Amino acid sequence: MAGNDWINSYLEAILDAGGAAGEISAAAGGGSGVAGASGEKRDKSSLMLRERGRFSPARYFVEEVISGFDETDLYKTWVRTSAMRSPQERNTRLENMSWRIWNLARKKKQIEGEEASRLSKQHQEREEARQYAAADFSEDLSEGEKGENSNEPSIHDERTMTRMPRIGSTDAIEAWASQHKDKKLYIVLISIHGLIRGENMELGRDSDTGGQVKYVVELARALGSTPGIYRVDLLTRQISAPDVDWSYGEPTEMLSPICSENFGHEMGESSGAYIVRIPFGPRDKYIPKEHLWPYIQEFVDGALVHIVQMSKVLGEQVGSGQPVWPVVIHGHYADAGDSAALLSGALNVPMVFTGHSLGRDKLEQILKQGRQTRDEINATYKIMRRIEAEELCLDASEIIITSTRQEIEQQWGLYDGFDLTMARKLRARIKRGVSCFGRYMPRMIAIPPGMEFSHIAPHDVDLDGEAGNEDDSASPDPPIWADIMRFFSNPRKPMILALARPDPKKNITTLIKAFGEHRELRNLANLTLIMGNRDVIDEMSSTNAAVLTSVLKLIDKYDLYGQVAYPKHHKQSEVPDIYRLAARTKGVFINCAFIEPFGLTLIEAAAYGLPMVATRNGGPVDIHRVLDNGILVDPHNQNEIAEALYKLVSDKHLWAQCRQNGLKNIHQFSWPEHCKNYLSRVGTLKPRHPRWQKSNDATEISEADSPEDSLRDVHDISLNLKLSLDSEKSGSKEGNSNIVRRHLEDAVQKLSISVSASSVEGLSENVRWPSLCGRKHIIVIAVDSVQDADFVQIIKNIFEASSYRRLSCSVGFVLSTSKSISEIHALLISGGIETSDFDAFICNSGSDLCYPSSSSEDMLSPAELPFMIDLDYHTQIEYRWGGEGLRKTLIRWAAEKNSESGQNASPVKEIRRTMRIQALRCHVLYSHDGSKLNVIPVLASRSQALRYLYIRWGVELSNMTVVVGESGDTDYESLLGGVHKTIILKGSFNAVPNQVHAARSYSLQDVVSFEKPGLASVEGYGPDNLKSALQKFGILKD
Repeated sequence: MAGNDWINSYLEAILDAGGAAGEISAAAGGGSGVAGASGEKRDKSSLMLRERGRFSPARYFVEEVISGFDETDLYKTWVRTSAMRSPQERNTRLENMSWRIWNLARKKKQIEGEEASRLSKQHQEREEARQYAAADFSEDLSEGEKGENSNEPSIHDERTMTRMPRIGSTDAIEAWASQHKDKKLYIVLISIHGLIRGENMELGRDSDTGGQVKYVVELARALGSTPGIYRVDLLTRQISAPDVDWSYGEPTEMLSPICSENFGHEMGESSGAYIVRIPFGPRDKYIPKEHLWPYIQEFVDGALVHIVQMSKVLGEQVGSGQPVWPVVIHGHYADAGDSAALLSGALNVPMVFTGHSLGRDKLEQILKQGRQTRDEINATYKIMRRIEAEELCLDASEIIITSTRQEIEQQWGLYDGFDLTMARKLRARIKRGVSCFGRYMPRMIAIPPGMEFSHIAPHDVDLDGEAGNEDDSASPDPPIWADIMRFFSNPRKPMILALARPDPKKNITTLIKAFGEHRELRNLANLTLIMGNRDVIDEMSSTNAAVLTSVLKLIDKYDLYGQVAYPKHHKQSEVPDIYRLAARTKGVFINCAFIEPFGLTLIEAAAYGLPMVATRNGGPVDIHRVLDNGILVDPHNQNEIAEALYKLVSDKHLWAQCRQNGLKNIHQFSWPEHCKNYLSRVGTLKPRHPRWQKSNDATEISEADSPEDSLRDVHDISLNLKLSLDSEKSGSKEGNSNIVRRHLEDAVQKLSISVSASSVEGLSENVRWPSLCGRKHIIVIAVDSVQDADFVQIIKNIFEASSYRRLSCSVGFVLSTSKSISEIHALLISGGIETSDFDAFICNSGSDLCYPSSSSEDMLSPAELPFMIDLDYHTQIEYRWGGEGLRKTLIRWAAEKNSESGQNASPVKEIRRTMRIQALRCHVLYSHDGSKLNVIPVLASRSQALRYLYIRWGVELSNMTVVVGESGDTDYESLLGGVHKTIILKGSFNAVPNQVHAARSYSLQDVVSFEKPGLASVEGYGPDNLKSALQKFGILKD
């Protein structure tokens, strides 16, 4: 794309043309006459810059600037301008276009300046984080910590590929299978957007149903056929919309196994691979992925119920009666990754994540085009919510699986939560058994996607003949061959095959220019463009229609009739036949996209014996390193593309060598190879699962077996760092600094776990809590936006509204707040409310879960607070808790903020960035009034505590009703979603939230659906209004 200075200079050239407007218009609209005068030499000259020795700024704008900005409306305006008969009107429109382009250029320059400033700030913050980490580390960095000379090969090192053992034969696969056949693993995969089914996938139907859909289905199928894996569930969305096929509304679909004869492992009643569709979101609408965010919590609740139930079923079949929990939960794309993180925390199961494409990378690419600001991009793509989900995946994942090293080094490097240098240092310290001071980086592993090659028989070719082996000549040619061949005047020439959507990123127009302007290549080969399916171009999306229109005009411009095929339709099942046709003609496959995240089509083409020409930006670099079956090119250089294609189709021996190399090395991309590498990595994860064992017979539980015996003497356990910000409001700057520093050191609590894991497990065995288990409904009071007096009155009114069911013990109550348990106790005592009126207390923003107790032996402190803390819940949420390292960093950050004159409280997103850049994983929350900051374990929250109550005590999530105010703490949004019912109390008694809550990365409407069926609003908090709302949800009878 041209820079801004070039744009402005050529704008001036157009505007200064004056009376030459007619000449410019003629250049724009009557180029065919000039082309005829230039003769054959023009085929090799650039049509963008020169016409018979005369520079045409108008043409330059159209082919360089307008195409570069990818402004479809500008292009259409240019087409209409060229068709104008009146030179004066044509010149007026051309001048208007010039000013529009100038505005785009100015906007682009402004955005580039803002991004440069942001990147500079990000670089400075990362350097500071590294310095802080180095200061915390107790010893100098060793050579191994530098990530260069460690004896263990880095996962990012190119040497890893050559050292990694591969499975390349059936015997090797069977040998590996025999070692793992006795395992009975359960794996959960998640991919929630698009249309997913096992057969006749509608790939290309829309932007959400593409390569990822094919990948996850084939991965599930391959894992389900692998020895040692008993069951694989691919969780997705259930869709019963009139505009999609009925099959997407089926709750369960079994995937047929692949090559089951090669794997002789025993099949069981529930074994194999399944697509499990979870209902969430609008039941009768198929909506794009950008609009799924408000329904993520609902999906998580539905998926949690399925996994818990399936674990029990598998336990009866292969687990000797004990639940078989998933060995891993694997999220695909940001939306599924966000869901997987919440499920991983709720179930205490390891998480794996694959991004497929990343939000920060997409944001950078769009910003470089200079068309939209960050706010405009976010409004369209909900990009900030997506990026936050990907950051959460870095916080929660044990392993991040990528397709290429480029994705690790360049794309994930854009995120706050990942730094390659820091990751290498932490891995070296872990290897040496040295403390990392609470810092953690997920393991990044590049595993190429797999393919199923068993059904592929490469076509034999004769290097000296015109066609391949004709042994199968008796069988009829596939119909798609005739659809393609009808375009060619000489169908026996080698075929250059491109298979891509009509998307500007795929760079198809540059390919046609390269082909059209290279005379020798045109004489030697044909070009086939498989650009999805279309009926009427005008009915396609504006972007796709513009690309197809450009393709057709370029074909006409270069007079490529008889040399280029562009069929309107093809089936997914016909793609292999298209590859075979190209290989039969001794053709070449090309992918010249500007950036290709991986390039699965390159592997597919190589499996059929096609050499490749591919972009050197992205995944094709890694594919070429393994296959060595073609040439990499600069996608912006059409001459380089043309020369690479010509070299392969003209040199028979080079073509044959590339073909042979591809066929020889293609097994490294097979699904058995992928599954072997996948399981070898997953197998290294430390098993995590719910630690308790529950009895299914509630009558066997005696009073002595209640949690009172297992949750005693744990008052010194803390998984919460609480910071009071009230001291910032008073005192002089000089005196306040030291006071705040001492206050911080006293207020931030240290992590201290005095009970070992083994003792926790032994004491909590076979424990049930009868008061929770016997409730038909649970009312959760989580109102953050009111004063204490109103809060107490709300509790009393809820008790009064449900008095009848309360007396019958069918309704239970849970108090959920950011307050500590001592603050809760003082509040209840002041309001005359007994602690025994509640079944549980979720306090400290979800970092503690307590139960009421009447026995003095079970009190939390010498003050004899009548509560018990749930040890199992602590064990569940302590994952990646930074402890002392996090405490020191929090104190240092808070002291720095207090030393800055006039500095207001930092928004949550800035604190999260600070912690993530230093590789500290935590969940940061402000109280509603902004006076308290809670820092808790990364996968802990008040909504997660509710899911724990379901898993631990069997309290159904759909039988819970959460009462909230009009606003709340930072985690307010998570309390509104899910399958539980929600009552919002509205009225002037709701205090205005602190301004710190206004600095959100994304709006609340982007992530919360206020139209869900289980949500009701109540004016005020009177008993009658509350009773009416509870009756609406069926909790109380009319």
